[in-house]
Formats: sequence, C-alpha cells, structure tokens
Amino acid sequence: MAKLSQDDLLAQFEEMTLIELSEFVKAFEEKFDVTAAAAAPVVVAGGAAGGAAAEAAEEQDEFDVILTGAGDKKIQVIKVVRELTSLGLKEAKDLVDGAPKPVLEKVAKDAAEKAAESLKGAGASVEVK
Repeated sequence: MAKLSQDDLLAQFEEMTLIELSEFVKAFEEKFDVTAAAAAPVVVAGGAAGGAAAEAAEEQDEFDVILTGAGDKKIQVIKVVRELTSLGLKEAKDLVDGAPKPVLEKVAKDAAEKAAESLKGAGASVEVK
C-alpha cells in the first residue's frame, strides 16, 4: 500500500461526516494511546490572552448549526438532517424531536449557511452560532 501524503489524508478527512471523523479520532487515540485534546496550545501571558480572545471572536471560522424547531414539515426536516449528517432514520428523528439540538458543529461558514438554508427550506427553524 502506498504511503499517503498529508494533503491526501486531509482530502479523505474532508469527505467524512462529523460522526465518522469522531469515530476515527477515538480509534486513533485507542490505537496509539494518545489524547487529541493535548494538541491545543496554551497562552501563558495574561495580557495576550485577552487580546487573543477578542481577535478570535472577530474572526470566527467555525460555526454550529442548531435546530431550534422542526416546524410543520417534520418529515422533510428529518430527511434534510439525514442528508447533512449521514445519521440513520431513528437518530435523525430523535435529533429533530429533541430540538433545540446541534445538527452540525464546528463547520466552515459557507457550510453552516448552506445547511441552515436547507433546513429552513424544509420548514425548520435554525440558528447559526
């Protein structure tokens, strides 16, 4: 088997759903006995932390799409949730029934807007944070 480059791996991850990616991270952590959370950098200086937080708030690049209500066309909303998340029918129905719930988490702005449009088109009420 040929060794994959970093770009090839990123392309593969890009095609995965959030659930598939989450399962992969868990399997990777178990296989190599590591924790992915340890990779986050820590800011030590007090003044720099305040400036960094303000800058991060201005340039948000990850958004959550939250389903706040299913509306009148619940079946259509469930279909859209399944398309967006690759969840099974029962899981998608449970997500819609349990609104408000996040449908997508930490996605790019354009992906969040497309998902919100799709859900609104199906009759759902949606919030993008």
